[in-house]
Amino acid sequence: MAWWRRGRRGVAPHDGSDLGSARAHLEDFVRTRRGVEAYVEPATNVTATTLVLIAHDGEWTRRALPSRPQAFDVARGLGVPVYDVNLTGYPARMRAWTARQRRDGRA
Repeated sequence: MAWWRRGRRGVAPHDGSDLGSARAHLEDFVRTRRGVEAYVEPATNVTATTLVLIAHDGEWTRRALPSRPQAFDVARGLGVPVYDVNLTGYPARMRAWTARQRRDGRA
């Protein structure tokens, strides 16, 4: 095996151990912001399936979840609209918020 592949061994996309803390974080985000929408990101070779919550002003947060169906279930349980990011893309307000954070030195 090549040396550059060794670092990827043993890295599980998600082991489910922190599902409770992820759910609590997402619930807090929805409770403390308005106009929140959810976007499900697919798993890749490097990352797990993730759920991104985006508020009305573009502020966002992301948490890994065990599977795509579970990500949709969590979002529906939060009572927010949920989208597949592969079909819709990210809203412009998310990119604008991230750009403002970088410009202000907060990112």
